[in-house]
Amino acid sequence: MARNELDFPPVFELGDKVRLLKLIRNDGTFRGRERGEVLARPGEIGYVIHIGDFLQTFYIYAVHFLELGIVIGCRYNELELVE
Repeated sequence: MARNELDFPPVFELGDKVRLLKLIRNDGTFRGRERGEVLARPGEIGYVIHIGDFLQTFYIYAVHFLELGIVIGCRYNELELVE
């Protein structure tokens, strides 16, 4: 049986300062940008502003990247906590 992330508490909390670990491209769900366009690069810093879920299986962390002026939904493995 596959592990359901929602069976465990979220890795990050609201207000956490996080660093992006992976290149994020528009998969077609980011309105106003071309599919495949780079949205954010590794090293960008942002803050968790919402924690939701996708398909009732895993958490999606809405991260506000202040310098980029955008909010991107990220998985836990795309982020690391900045202390």
